[in-house]
Amino acid sequence: MVGTPARCCAALGALLWGCALLGRGALALQGGTLYPRESPSRERKELDGLWSFRADLSASRRRGFEEQWYRRPLRESGPTLDMPVPSSFNDVGQDGQLRNFVGWVWYEREVILPERWTQDLRTRVVLRVGSAHYYAIMWVNGVHVAEHEGGHLPFEADISKLVQTGPLSSCRVTIAVNNTLTPHTLPPGTILYKTDTSKYPKGYFVQDINFDFFNYAGLHRPVLLYTTPTAYIDDITVTTDVDQDTGLVNYQIVTQGSKHFELEVRLLDAEGNVVAQGTGGRGQLQVPNARLWWPYLMHKDPAYLYSLEVRMTAQTVMGPMADFYTLPVGIRTVAVTETQFLINGKPFYFHGVNKHEDSDIRGKGFDWALLMKDFNLLRWLGANSFRTSHYPYAEEVMQLCDRYGIVVIDECPGVGIVLAESFGNQSLQHHLQVMEELVRRDKNHPAVVMWSVANEPSSALQPAGYYFKTVISHTKALDPTRPVTFVTNSNYAADLGVPYVDVICVNSYYSWYHDYGHLEVIELQLQTQFESWHRAYRKPIIQSEYGAETIAGLHEDPPLMFSEEYQKSLLARYHAVLDEKRKEYVVGELIWNFADFMTNQTPQRVLGNKKGIFTRQRQPKSAAFLLRDRYWRLANETLEPGAGPRSLCLQSSPLRV
Repeated sequence: MVGTPARCCAALGALLWGCALLGRGALALQGGTLYPRESPSRERKELDGLWSFRADLSASRRRGFEEQWYRRPLRESGPTLDMPVPSSFNDVGQDGQLRNFVGWVWYEREVILPERWTQDLRTRVVLRVGSAHYYAIMWVNGVHVAEHEGGHLPFEADISKLVQTGPLSSCRVTIAVNNTLTPHTLPPGTILYKTDTSKYPKGYFVQDINFDFFNYAGLHRPVLLYTTPTAYIDDITVTTDVDQDTGLVNYQIVTQGSKHFELEVRLLDAEGNVVAQGTGGRGQLQVPNARLWWPYLMHKDPAYLYSLEVRMTAQTVMGPMADFYTLPVGIRTVAVTETQFLINGKPFYFHGVNKHEDSDIRGKGFDWALLMKDFNLLRWLGANSFRTSHYPYAEEVMQLCDRYGIVVIDECPGVGIVLAESFGNQSLQHHLQVMEELVRRDKNHPAVVMWSVANEPSSALQPAGYYFKTVISHTKALDPTRPVTFVTNSNYAADLGVPYVDVICVNSYYSWYHDYGHLEVIELQLQTQFESWHRAYRKPIIQSEYGAETIAGLHEDPPLMFSEEYQKSLLARYHAVLDEKRKEYVVGELIWNFADFMTNQTPQRVLGNKKGIFTRQRQPKSAAFLLRDRYWRLANETLEPGAGPRSLCLQSSPLRV
């Protein structure tokens, strides 16, 4: 017997969320979220490596709070494991209970601090977590410093007062992380209690989700300490435009720590030459003969980046201070018409992929080697874009997209919004907060050309119209420079959210999830799909997902489902229609998926989802070569004459992190 959603949520609140010390996300939106970069005034100390770790296996999952594990070293309250950070905790060990664990886990790390950080009161010390899935509470030396809701965006805390209170050479960082999902989290989920004691132990429960990827958990992205002066640059917002050959860079700078300060701004080209400069917290820099940021394979010189150098000089009670921050800037424009998506005034066609942050052992843990392999495969493939399905990816991913010219549809974790209660006011308020955090983090990336607020929600439900009107309007208010969408799989006549999007993104799996094996019906059904959507809304359309499950090395001719031949044949039939409709109003195609990825265990999944054109180990299936030939052909059609598109595959501009 399964409890009702309302009962599940109530029980969940008592058992798992009841330990929160502050309101959910209480500190999430305080201050800017500039990426921690080293400069003459800023330092950073990575805390990656092995942390002490323990899952709270008590029936209530509350023992750690009841015994106050954060008050003293974790080893003093019981046995611990060594856990690598960043990584998901699920696949690192051999314990099946830990792989599927739901509830609180505890991380701890003793950190040696540079002497100057602890003694110089002019230095501000900040503890930053790149991502903790899903809810996190953080202590330093047993003192609560922050908590955050949401598993894919950074949060931080100023810990200066805690580490500058006396002779201190180290500090103890404790982070409790809870991966539980409720109908009001993003993504949503429910806890199902199995109450039939003839089948399940007393108190047995499972996490139920409505999305098709494994709910990996832990400290997924780098944890670090960084410093600034106590009078510092808190946030920078840049928007760009073009007036004939002149690039326009509009900037706004927020500072903290002093009311008596001056700001100097310089824009440098890739060779280090100053091309424009200004003063003050707000202004416009004009760049004659500007070199624009172009997508990969759309221009002979793609992804050109300038550097915006900001210098703050301030007078404080402790004397004069200076802070420096450098922000990469790409000058480009984005616009949408009824039939086109325009970058720098020219039609852009998305030929790319959907991805996941997913790999063997690491789960969703950040890994530079894996990231570079993925980008090398993207460029080999001729992909010019991807969607961050179905959550924001690491900041370092966005930086590489800026560097290589890979266009991004930046999606929030709004996947699995299918229950009516997930459209209520509590869910809506959290969704709005998540969009604020996402826009604040990624607003300055030229690679990000569109926001996506959800994937495959139940957008035909009555509350969906108001819900998505509100979320989309809020996102546009936060960033008027980019179009906004969500990805739908609803019927065009029933979808209540699509009227508010700028670009229609449609997922369809013809001859896979229905009409099994009947490849011959794809063209007719896909044509009907496109014509129905465009006739109803007169907006450009992206085929945001399509594909077929494929077991690498399985061959059948004539093609049968799960064979490599079936995947290729299905894609080819989609491509025939896409080639026709892209001459009219279809502006993109994103294959599902770039690589195989892990899911929950079900009879329909054999060690995860196998719709990748690459295996989980990043080896190509036959469809990868089919797609490569297509994407390079599409690139040759749009690249200016004489640019030599194949040679562009290995070009990039210097990376600034």
